[in-house]
Amino acid sequence: MDAVSVPDLTGKVAVVTGGSDGLGLGLAIRLARAGAEVVLPLRNPAKGAAAVQKIHSAVPDAAVSTRDLDLASLESIAALAATLRREARPIDILINNAGVMAPATRQTTADGLELQFGTNHIGHVALVARLLPLLRLRGARVTRCPAARPAPPLSTGPTCRANGSTRRSARTVSRSWPTFSSGSNWTGAARPAGGASSAPSRIPARP
Repeated sequence: MDAVSVPDLTGKVAVVTGGSDGLGLGLAIRLARAGAEVVLPLRNPAKGAAAVQKIHSAVPDAAVSTRDLDLASLESIAALAATLRREARPIDILINNAGVMAPATRQTTADGLELQFGTNHIGHVALVARLLPLLRLRGARVTRCPAARPAPPLSTGPTCRANGSTRRSARTVSRSWPTFSSGSNWTGAARPAGGASSAPSRIPARP
């Protein structure tokens, strides 16, 4: 992650969900090193405190803080958004990294949705919608790094063609890795198994 080129982000606010470990923590450290103020919405306060300590160990002068968030609860999402809107700080970068992967048994969110779908998809959609006023202030970048199991080196099933595009079987799982440009704005890309990439969404700034 340190080898990735990131422009100066001094004065920018970056919100990273799932930033207590793994890829999310690595992103948080890299953003902090580039000068961004990092906000970590987390479900587990103890893991949040440990993440802040790790970030400060890597970047002693990092501006980093945590907020409470359970993406499996629309009420919790609304509460976080209300807190951030009260703080009235424009959000420049939102990385939707948190998620769950293939629970062993069927579980549901606080709102009765299947846990993985409700957390990884509905939760982040609701978060972006609630934060739109802050995202629009300076034309934020929004990207998604969904959780995934390690992919096998080759496809374990046939490919199929749908809507004009080739897709590998559901058993071929890809991991998304963010990339950064060396220009004035950072960009992220989710890279599926086929090698194609999709840039993060840019929220238009409010005129």
